[in-house]
Amino acid sequence: MTELGKVLIGVGLVLVVAGVVVLVVGRMNLPLGRLPGDMVYRGKNTTFYFPLATSVVVSVVISIVLYVVGRWKR
Repeated sequence: MTELGKVLIGVGLVLVVAGVVVLVVGRMNLPLGRLPGDMVYRGKNTTFYFPLATSVVVSVVISIVLYVVGRWKR
């Protein structure tokens, strides 16, 4: 049961760190969500938004961070 407690604490810490990162990035006025590859369709009564370029940029950044962390752990 103590292992489950440790896992839950770890997941909670990861969520807190992710929340802080989102808050900091939001205040830096980065153009995430408004990049040239992001698609927006505005119809009469609907709006469809697909952040393709933002998703690719975020994926590359996360991949690099996880690669560096993995190399550092060895």
